[in-house]
Amino acid sequence: MDPNKPLRAPQPNPYFVLAAAIALPGMGHVLAGKAQRGLGFAFFTLVGAWLTAKFASPDVDVIGRHAAGVFVWALSIPDAYRIARLRAVMSSGSSLRSTRSTP
Repeated sequence: MDPNKPLRAPQPNPYFVLAAAIALPGMGHVLAGKAQRGLGFAFFTLVGAWLTAKFASPDVDVIGRHAAGVFVWALSIPDAYRIARLRAVMSSGSSLRSTRSTP
């Protein structure tokens, strides 16, 4: 072990972060180490859901009644996974390889 190299905490599995982001809005970001960003997503999910519920027509279904909150939640899921994946790759020292082939 090199005494000059700083110790890093083990990064959570990106798939675990993805599952947490699907289960609760903002939780994936918290697990990935971006708590402020995760709390922001959770807050705006709640505010968006409340606003659309307040102004939606009474005959709209549950998803439509909370559409803005569901939209913000859906945006947070790939963002949390991307952050966790990048942190895992950077902590392992691997280089990012493109999956596209160059012509």
